[in-house]
Amino acid sequence: MRIIDVHTHPILRLDRRGRKGAAQLLARAQAHGIEHVVALGDVLAYGRSPTEAQLRKINDDTAWLMREHAGFVTGFCHLNPTLGAAAVRREVARGVARGFRGLKLEIANNASDACMQPLMEEAEQHGLVVLQHAWSMTKIRERRFHTDPEDVATLARRFPRVQIIMAHLTGCGVRGVLAVKDCPNVFVDTSGAAPEAGVVEYAVAQLGAERVLYGSDAPIRDFGVALARITGAQIMAAAQRKILSENTRALLRLP
Repeated sequence: MRIIDVHTHPILRLDRRGRKGAAQLLARAQAHGIEHVVALGDVLAYGRSPTEAQLRKINDDTAWLMREHAGFVTGFCHLNPTLGAAAVRREVARGVARGFRGLKLEIANNASDACMQPLMEEAEQHGLVVLQHAWSMTKIRERRFHTDPEDVATLARRFPRVQIIMAHLTGCGVRGVLAVKDCPNVFVDTSGAAPEAGVVEYAVAQLGAERVLYGSDAPIRDFGVALARITGAQIMAAAQRKILSENTRALLRLP
């Protein structure tokens, strides 16, 4: 089957390999039969709330990947909504000019915060997909910057014309699937913690295979393990094809 990975971080300063390490990672992706990857940037390189200058460095790396591996890498623009509307719009404009297809949010703020409005308006204006980090959390004191599945649902209902990917199916679990079930503009990617039996099947049953996207979170997670959670799931071959490539190709308008 054809495979597109919607959730990767090819350049990570933490592993100290830089751009050379990115080439090695992409070679491993190809060895696993992956024909295209979405690069989300080194989103925690400077902590949870990067400055505008730091965001430019992260997104410059992603743009370099797209140039160096043309046709194999699509980039998403990493943003920090707490920097304000002007900073968000400047960085989105840079990303759009470089051919980025989406916006990546990590843990600078909660997705239900009012500071998300300029970003979501930019996404709607430019037809960009928003990929929001999410995890099923119990640490209440972290809610001001951490996004639970219910916060993704709140964001989706406020901006129904923006397509959103809720990251980390196996981090959000059953709770996450139920939270966004009634939000047709929300997709879920299958990255996250170790595979759990039945979670992919549950997502397909509740959301439909059309709203589930394969993602690995490589190199934090392993390509082989991430793929096995799809190929080993008890779902029809047609559903596997949708999850592994067809849904992401259509969502991001990839050739």
